[in-house]
Amino acid sequence: KLQPDYLGFIFYNKSSRYFEGKIPELSSSIKKVGVFVNASIQEVTVKISEHDLDAVQLHGKESPEYCRELVASEIIKEGVHKKQFKIIKVFSVDINFDFSQLEAYENLCDYYLFDTKGKLPGGNGYTFNWNILKNYPSTKPYFLSGGIGIEEIKSISEFMTKPESKFCHAIDVNSKFEIEPGLKNIDLIKEFKKNVNLNGFKNHSSL
Repeated sequence: KLQPDYLGFIFYNKSSRYFEGKIPELSSSIKKVGVFVNASIQEVTVKISEHDLDAVQLHGKESPEYCRELVASEIIKEGVHKKQFKIIKVFSVDINFDFSQLEAYENLCDYYLFDTKGKLPGGNGYTFNWNILKNYPSTKPYFLSGGIGIEEIKSISEFMTKPESKFCHAIDVNSKFEIEPGLKNIDLIKEFKKNVNLNGFKNHSSL
């Protein structure tokens, strides 16, 4: 109903947000993203075909070689080749994150996603220090993630005025807007989306 630019579906069976079943019919403007953690190439390609995914979010320790193989894979749905899907490679970061590791992925991924380094692959519920993005060496668009909630509206507004936000493509929100794992508080998201837009954020939202 709120028309986010992206909707994420978790295909990691150890997650409390693990998705099973059929994705409902969505507006063509909403991109369907499958979220995977160290899954096999076959599992990823089957899910792309099964759910007609527009993008895959790789949230594990997937290597550049893995990404290269995924890029080269053929996705066939109903006897025809699937349109090209996008690859979002996730990096869990803290103040000591080494940005040089991005170089090996530069020509293999469409986006990066920076999430808070924690005990879980994602959904840890707290933000990282965005100041480290001053050291971002790439021009590739990235998703900003990690414990972003209603309380971060002012911080996001301030961040978007800084040079390091230049390549910020989307704000990824999750656990801070949940009533329970996988069930979002629509009123809170509506308030967040409205106020972030009012504060001049003109890129994209991701749930």
